[in-house]
Amino acid sequence: MTAAEASAATMTSAHTAAPPRGVALVTGASSGIGAATATALARRGYRVIVHGRDEKATAAVAVAVDGVPVCADLALEGETERLADRALEVGRGRVEVLVNNAGFGWYGDFDRIPAGTAERLLAVNLAAPIALTRALLPGMRERGAGRLVFLSSIAGQVGVAGEAAYAATKAGLHCFADSLRSELRGTGVGVGVVVAGVIATPFFERRGTPYARRWPKPIPTEVAADAVVRCVERGAAEVYVPRWLRVPVAVQGVAPGVYRWLDGRFGRE
Repeated sequence: MTAAEASAATMTSAHTAAPPRGVALVTGASSGIGAATATALARRGYRVIVHGRDEKATAAVAVAVDGVPVCADLALEGETERLADRALEVGRGRVEVLVNNAGFGWYGDFDRIPAGTAERLLAVNLAAPIALTRALLPGMRERGAGRLVFLSSIAGQVGVAGEAAYAATKAGLHCFADSLRSELRGTGVGVGVVVAGVIATPFFERRGTPYARRWPKPIPTEVAADAVVRCVERGAAEVYVPRWLRVPVAVQGVAPGVYRWLDGRFGRE
């Protein structure tokens, strides 16, 4: 247990009353969309478990939202299970909302991807959300209530040159969510997917290649967080951020040849 988590454990014991809306676990919440989502959910009465890898950044967000910080590297064996156990401990056996936001990218031709990077992408972006869902879903289903939200990407919908491995993880995540939604119909457990475009986060710098296009302009993280809230509170199944991202997905579906031509001309950064 880190110093931040030890301090939070003391704070947890002081919260004897259950939060009005329940407990929400947000992964990758030390910055970007995750931090904005933690803030939005806390304002709506949720007790937020703030997950991240950076201890100081995670603790800072947790303090800001009066939440509980939990640091874990989801690429490492056993860390996903430890995070789920800690979430259930904080929630005294129940977690009402799981927001699978943690993820990272890598940009470049696939044959140049560094050794181990594809495996880490699969572990963090796909395997970890599946494992967390597996750990927390049974309780939601038993209670007949809960929300599972997955942060996907337009790259997982149409494919993006230079992001083959990342796009594959997001496509898998979206398909997993769609399949779960069908399975859980009528159980009271909702499944939502936020399909994000270019959001103003450190994502692009961390992937090794800053975003250089003039258009589309990066969108504030709060807009993406609002989309997550729509999934949680209104039961939205799929929200595109921005909404016009549905257009390229529709074009690819009805006129794939036209889409490939357009992608060949305008697709690469």
